[in-house]
Amino acid sequence: MTTQNLLVELFVEELPPKALQKLGDAFAGVLLEQLKAQGLTSPGSRLTAFASPRRLAAHITDVLPQAADKALSQKLMPVTVGLNAEGAATPALLKKLAALGADESAVATLERQNDGKADILFYNSTAKGAQLTEGVQKALDEAIAKLPIPKVMRYQLQDGWSSVNFVRPAHGLVALYGTQVLMSVEALGLSAGNLTHGHRFESSVDPIAINSADSYAQQLREQGAVIASFTERRDDIARQLKAAAERVGGGVRAIEDEALLDEVTALVERPNVLVCEFEKEFLDVPQECLILTMKANQKYFPLLDANGKLTHQFLVVSNISPSDASAVTGGNERVVRPRLADAKFFFDQDRKKTLLSRVDALSKVVYHNKLGTQGDRMQRVRAIAKAIALQLFEQIAKTHPELNSTEGEIAEDYLLECVDTSAMLAKTDLVTDMVGEFPELQGIMGGYYAANDGLSVQVAQAIEDHYKPRFAGDELPRENVGVIVAMADKLETLAGMFGIGNLPTGDRDPFALRRHALGVIRMLIEKELPLDLTRMVRAASQSFGGLLPEPEKSNEQLLDFIYERLAGYLREQGFSAQEADAVIAARVPWGEIPKALQAVRAFAKLPEAPALAAANKRIGNILKKAGDVDAHVNVELLKEPAEQTLYAMMQKIVPEADAQFAAGDYTGSLQTLAALRAPVDAFFDDVMVNAEEDALRLNRQGLLRSLHVAMNRVADLSRLA
Repeated sequence: MTTQNLLVELFVEELPPKALQKLGDAFAGVLLEQLKAQGLTSPGSRLTAFASPRRLAAHITDVLPQAADKALSQKLMPVTVGLNAEGAATPALLKKLAALGADESAVATLERQNDGKADILFYNSTAKGAQLTEGVQKALDEAIAKLPIPKVMRYQLQDGWSSVNFVRPAHGLVALYGTQVLMSVEALGLSAGNLTHGHRFESSVDPIAINSADSYAQQLREQGAVIASFTERRDDIARQLKAAAERVGGGVRAIEDEALLDEVTALVERPNVLVCEFEKEFLDVPQECLILTMKANQKYFPLLDANGKLTHQFLVVSNISPSDASAVTGGNERVVRPRLADAKFFFDQDRKKTLLSRVDALSKVVYHNKLGTQGDRMQRVRAIAKAIALQLFEQIAKTHPELNSTEGEIAEDYLLECVDTSAMLAKTDLVTDMVGEFPELQGIMGGYYAANDGLSVQVAQAIEDHYKPRFAGDELPRENVGVIVAMADKLETLAGMFGIGNLPTGDRDPFALRRHALGVIRMLIEKELPLDLTRMVRAASQSFGGLLPEPEKSNEQLLDFIYERLAGYLREQGFSAQEADAVIAARVPWGEIPKALQAVRAFAKLPEAPALAAANKRIGNILKKAGDVDAHVNVELLKEPAEQTLYAMMQKIVPEADAQFAAGDYTGSLQTLAALRAPVDAFFDDVMVNAEEDALRLNRQGLLRSLHVAMNRVADLSRLA
């Protein structure tokens, strides 16, 4: 059967730019999916999606004019129910056949099959394949119904009586099969034709009569001044942005922002990138403010110099291409100037008050109706940050006793002071004019204002960094002060929300608790901090006083939640689920987790690993049933040669493995323990652990307990079984 290519286009009023690409992909994808489900596509059919500010369209190759007929086999009823003793059809069978559009003559064609219990009657027939027009109609209806519309509009049709719901009012429908118009196809009160419209101002023909499904994109480009493909338009903008920056010279480049590039692509039909500029005096304002107002409010691309500093020039993606672009550039320069002036005004006004003078204002800002104000929250973060800092000092003192000196105490006091000041001032920029206008700048502006107030570099950086990491892959706080305050801030949110039952569910996580947990995980691991997470979570919940109804229960929930996120984080780093589980189950210190994972991975490659992992699992099950067993071995009670050999090997190997573990050589420790495989195998082959005699049984269980402790210091090896 000869195939042709199909084009379907909906011509609409300007679509929401942030949703355009998703709408275009969904519209085209469902069309193809539905045509395929009806058997109207070929194995070689290919889809091209089109999406511009005023159209959604799809081009599908190798579409059949009619789907192939389908053989159907319908299960009817048992033979004993459908046929009487003489083999004639019963009324029940005749009624069933009539419902299927068959008469009594079909009885002779019925097929019998045994389903293992009885003979069953089947009616075989052929279903006519779908016609193209009805198939396209069904597919179009489904594509419109399944569009991920952010907000539906209800509008009246031209008849003045009917109304429909859609993302924007639709004004045209094109449905072409090769050169043939599928005239009976309808949607949203429109009948299909071959007429569409190009660029609002630069189209050379209006309306445009599309000659065939294959000429659609070319005709829109040449006659309509429209690049219909979202991807092509996006690539064209990226190319023009790079070329424009090169024309400016001096090594400047347009700021990289994928979301902005997508949004601008959805705003123009034929892009034209132009260079504009503003007065250099605005560069005295922090560049984050200027960049944000240009990107968020005006959809401009700021230009950065070779050092990443903002220049006084920016790029505009225009939707028109006049011979003299000065009016366009001048207009954009006039529009951006008041925005930049506002930013400069906010910055100048904010600097007239210190961050310290704004602390009291936090008590007037509600944080959560069950958890108090931002002022209350600030005090909790201060308490948590202090607890984390003290725990950090405690762990450092254990591992580096040489630092216990007067100089060390002075350094600790200074760090504590910086931590407390940073935690107290971290949220004060929330009550500044700049952050009130641009909430995205919280933290960033606090860092600038702290520096303006003459506070230390450590404090200014900590205030700026305490929201980090803000998203997956974001950088971590730069210094210890920032890390401690950032950790305290995230743990306060986690402990508070878990404490009042605001847990994330499915894809709903309004307080970004998953992101906060991942931030804590990354700081502990990547900064190699010797901190106890359980102690930190307890300190976080204690900072709420009596606000949390069941703190012990919510603490356990929170710890489980963080460890679940840790398992996912480690899998994203390339470790297997078994490797991650083995290390997590052993509760290895957070800063040691990367080293432990590498050790487990190296151990798993050893030929002895599978047998030792299986033995470890067996030992764990035995000890679980035995209950609380002391890891004590009485040598005189070692009766069997296999248990004597195992004990002797342990006396030789375990001290060496322990020394390697103490020195941080986790890989060497596990590889040393691998030598126990043969005596462990022999022990389980020749020794009855649960002997009837109590003394023997307890002694053998004690031997296994000491072996279990030695083998699972780096990781729970049973998880590798």
